[in-house]
Amino acid sequence: MPRAKGGPKTRQRRKARLKMAKGYYGAKSKLFRTATEAVDKSLLYAYRDRRNRKRAFRRLWITRISAAAKLNGLNYSRLMDGLKKAGITLNRKILAEIAAHDPAGFTQIVEKMQARTEPASA
Repeated sequence: MPRAKGGPKTRQRRKARLKMAKGYYGAKSKLFRTATEAVDKSLLYAYRDRRNRKRAFRRLWITRISAAAKLNGLNYSRLMDGLKKAGITLNRKILAEIAAHDPAGFTQIVEKMQARTEPASA
């Protein structure tokens, strides 16, 4: 049986891998082995960072909400607890947007939350 060498399938596979490495610096976009290593690492980073992006945004939202809550005389945990007890179901993303772009609206939300929760605790 003849030895299988670089036939159409191998060339196809290598072309595809080099195409994925397009735009990489130097040998990483030209040589198959270094391109393969770079692409594999890039795919790992992409997979990992799709998850990390969610964490990073959640941290950003919490920071923004916390800053706005402090301006209204509350801390973050008391605000979130109060919103939950008052039945105000806004997620962190929306609360952060309101806090950043509409401080008066955020203050109204805090006042509504306090109005709904104070009679129960008094």
